[in-house]
Amino acid sequence: MDAAVIRVVGLGKSYATAAGEFPALKTVDLRIDTGEFVAIMGPSGSGKSTFMNLLGCLDTPSRGDYFLVGRNVAQLDKDELARLRNRTIGFVFQGFNLLPRMTLADNVALPLVYTGSARDERRALARQQLARVGLADYAGSLPSRISGGQQQRVAIARALINSPPLILADEPTGNLDSQTSEEIMALFTELNRQGITIVLVTHENDIAAHAQRQVRFHDGRLVSDQPTPTRSGA
Repeated sequence: MDAAVIRVVGLGKSYATAAGEFPALKTVDLRIDTGEFVAIMGPSGSGKSTFMNLLGCLDTPSRGDYFLVGRNVAQLDKDELARLRNRTIGFVFQGFNLLPRMTLADNVALPLVYTGSARDERRALARQQLARVGLADYAGSLPSRISGGQQQRVAIARALINSPPLILADEPTGNLDSQTSEEIMALFTELNRQGITIVLVTHENDIAAHAQRQVRFHDGRLVSDQPTPTRSGA
């Protein structure tokens, strides 16, 4: 059985511009197996965000193949792709994307609305995930009444609500101070220990150091794929 959660072969993405076709991503081959923790790195314009959008099925490639848990996403219709994405991927973004007038429990439960779950079941599952990220006592709070770090924990709980095997995190510590960032990364590390595959975009070396593997992009190409060096004293 293929252990790859993500496998891309010859993946490329181009955009039409006034100056002609712009290749944002050029012929990428990459495999990420179950249980890995991978940091995607590179400067602005390197292609890393384009790559993550393709991995999240938020955009479609211009060429090449993308296999998500063994399924070639190009061969799925719109409904099949939506079901696969919702079942397989939890998303965490730099902006926490919480709805300000909904309680934390209702924010976490939001993805379950589309599964047809009963309201009481949704809230019970949301409380379980809030407890998992250390916010069991905050279920009835509003986002404005908690800190940025706590809001990101809520966003992580929301990403976990469908029990996905994969979390895609795009600059998840970008709006946080260094101490809070370390706390969030410790949470990701613990989730990875529990078996969840994590792929994280960052431009910060200290954040990438928490991953087991670092994949670097430059000018639309994958230029490096290396194990994370062991930190001194670690």
